[in-house]
Amino acid sequence: MEMKEIEQATERLVRTAERLTPEEIAAPSLLPRWTRGHVLAHVSRSADAVSGVLEAAREGREASMYPSEEAREADIDAGAGRPGPEQAADLRTSSDRFAAAVAAMPQERWGFEVRHRTGRVFSAAELAGMRILELEYHHVDLDAGYTPGHWQEAFVDRELRSMVEHLAGAELPTVEIADVGTIGRGPAGLRADGPRAALLAWLVGRSGPDGLTVTRDGERVGSETLPEPPPLA
Repeated sequence: MEMKEIEQATERLVRTAERLTPEEIAAPSLLPRWTRGHVLAHVSRSADAVSGVLEAAREGREASMYPSEEAREADIDAGAGRPGPEQAADLRTSSDRFAAAVAAMPQERWGFEVRHRTGRVFSAAELAGMRILELEYHHVDLDAGYTPGHWQEAFVDRELRSMVEHLAGAELPTVEIADVGTIGRGPAGLRADGPRAALLAWLVGRSGPDGLTVTRDGERVGSETLPEPPPLA
């Protein structure tokens, strides 16, 4: 994945933010307890958090994404009420800081281990992939006209395969995901077919299974037979 993909996703989100009225900013998003303004503020502060971790990795030291959960929430709350143009400007400047941090990373430092706020440890090289997820999934979470159907084909193909690999062997009923792989444990059970963006949206909790074609042993069954995938960490 190239930085161009992140830049394009950022610009799409910026355009959405710019046109939101104050009333729309204050309206609920698809995320519990968060307004659209909370989602936009989170995306900006997340970029700053990742930039800080990249700077630390460049210097060979560990750094937390956020000082604390309380500080993270306070920053998001503080930025949530701003009008659309201010949100859009923040998205751009925080994204520029992120791009600068990426450009400044020496090649040998991309293998440096960093720690997510959940405690998961991974290489700094994965941070760019995390950024595109923040942009694309949270753009949908705004509930402002951008849907999984707007996701780019390359993004959908890559992330659908990644999610199926992630959920292979998970504590779920076994489901074959059309032409990609199988999630869950146990003998072959259900098969889910449909647009790849709809399959990904279901697996990452951005939509229900409605609209997917579900079969068991070749016989069509209701989409409600599909399990609910675990929430993203």
